[in-house]
Amino acid sequence: MKERPIIAVTGSAGKSTTKEMIASILKKRWDIYKSRANLNHYRATQKHKQKIKKRHQGIVLEYGMGGKGSITKHCNTIKPTIGVITNIGTAHVGYFGGKVRGIAKEKSKLIKGMKQNGILFLNADDPNSRLLYTGFKGKIVKTGYKQKADYFASNIQYVDKGMTFDTNLDRKKYSFFIPIFGFHHISNALFAIAVSHQLGFNAEDIKKGLERFHKMKRRFNLFHLGKGIKVIDDTYSSNPHSAKAAIDVLVESISDHKRVVVLGSMLNLGKYSVQGHTEVGKYIAEKKIDLLFTVGSKAKLIGDSAINSGFPSTCVKHFSSKKTLHAVLRHKLEANSTILVKGSNKLRMNQTVRFIRNVFKKSK
Repeated sequence: MKERPIIAVTGSAGKSTTKEMIASILKKRWDIYKSRANLNHYRATQKHKQKIKKRHQGIVLEYGMGGKGSITKHCNTIKPTIGVITNIGTAHVGYFGGKVRGIAKEKSKLIKGMKQNGILFLNADDPNSRLLYTGFKGKIVKTGYKQKADYFASNIQYVDKGMTFDTNLDRKKYSFFIPIFGFHHISNALFAIAVSHQLGFNAEDIKKGLERFHKMKRRFNLFHLGKGIKVIDDTYSSNPHSAKAAIDVLVESISDHKRVVVLGSMLNLGKYSVQGHTEVGKYIAEKKIDLLFTVGSKAKLIGDSAINSGFPSTCVKHFSSKKTLHAVLRHKLEANSTILVKGSNKLRMNQTVRFIRNVFKKSK
């Protein structure tokens, strides 16, 4: 691809992390411009356009979706040469009548709005991605855990401070490390590997870029506190897909600790809200979780669903406010516990993380 690559990342989950991973690799060799943090509204894209300079060898942007027509506005402002759609899930489904098909239709506007001789990257493991527009004329690259994908991960392991996995590049197997936990982040890393490899980056550049990737705030940040207590801050956003993924990480990566889950309501689900909260409750009942605390009117459905699915009622407590939640956490949390805190951004569940960190901070 001779023209300067303009990479746009969208999807229901993993946008920001994937964007940051791609940028971390590309900046090993290139002078790049990337959108800062999670500034992914189309108005932010208009501002990005003013800041992009001729010297920039690559552009990495995140295209968020605030409602119908958002993606088209992004593409009309800056037309991508490379499109990445991480997955199609239930985030913001409330804007589309509670229908995932509506999400897929809106995300498809990236495919229609990008350069038609460019490269499109899709998730081979995501069944909802089959709902995307299929008329793209350029090259399509698929990533995933299945060997039929163009880039697939194998030998995935949790290690100290992150995860390792293998991927084939140019018919040779390479091992990679990412400094973050969660199988869903392997999926994000595969997109970053695939994009950079298609742009001519070698395995060594990709390895170093991923190793130096910096996690964004409030996205699975782990804090070690006093009394052997750990708290996981995943409070930037929440939807059924990401909530289940976070619970998986807690269960899979923590073996010698009491597992505590603190969940706030998941917003912008519209007609899917009851079903989405109920699904998460059922999911928790299937996992080895010791305590479940919920806060917010909609989150009560999570606890009720967990109990109805066989989770012990004595291990579930709902709170109408963070103040009452915090009062119980102060006395209920035991030594050697790991607490996952997650909820939609508007609920400001990061205040609960801050409270736990202050109460159980390490003594000097």
